Amino acid sequence: MKISIIGSGNVAWHLGKALKQAGHEIVAVYSPTVPNREELARVLAPATAIASLDMRATGAELVVIAVPDAAIASVVAAVQVPAGAIVVHTSGSQPLAVLQGIPGARPGVFYPLQTFSKSKAVDFRAIPMLLEAEDEQTLSGLQQVAKSISDEVYVVDSRKRKQLHLAAVFACNFTNHLLGISYELLQQAALPHTLLHPLIQETIAKALQNHPFQVQTGPAVRHDQNVIEEHLNLLQDQPDYQQVYHLLTHSIQDHSPKK
Repeated sequence: MKISIIGSGNVAWHLGKALKQAGHEIVAVYSPTVPNREELARVLAPATAIASLDMRATGAELVVIAVPDAAIASVVAAVQVPAGAIVVHTSGSQPLAVLQGIPGARPGVFYPLQTFSKSKAVDFRAIPMLLEAEDEQTLSGLQQVAKSISDEVYVVDSRKRKQLHLAAVFACNFTNHLLGISYELLQQAALPHTLLHPLIQETIAKALQNHPFQVQTGPAVRHDQNVIEEHLNLLQDQPDYQQVYHLLTHSIQDHSPKK
């Protein structure tokens, strides 16, 4: 399939490479940042870096809008596509309806459920692809493309996808932030963060094999108030972290089967 990509960030970078490796032809790359679009076009050669959102001359059968959520509306307002082209966004939180109004387009959603960084390779075959479309023909086309890059393809409507995105923020973004806090606390004590690695690995392994609430450990689930108070005292000079500790302790206790 002939594909144009709008965007040059982490999702565009990895998705574009996966689509090319699957045998699709990336015909055009647009980004308002000239060096970024030219770099991605080189990676996806023979793609052409273009300076306009007028995609009508590209011959694209699929146009992928891989931009931050806040930028989708402005892209939709300006983009022009070949008649009958499928136009998708890659957002977990934005509804299918946000793409309405693009002349001649068949709207859809093509959401890869993964965290991406340009510097780290990913196995796209293991990444869940969440699809949505207004009609069966468009959905069938998206399923064919998705199955060419992933073994995990699902049809999920906008409401359920938003709930999935919320869950993903807790599982990924908040977890990563908490790890960052733990690294800072070790740094303050001149200890290496690698000390936590076996603990992190075992925690994640257990959580993947069981319901996490059922394998919760630590002072909160034990209602060990003396230890909790000691920890809060250690965080006296970091009130933001102290508040996080408070909230998570109460949440653990509220969800504990042992309470």
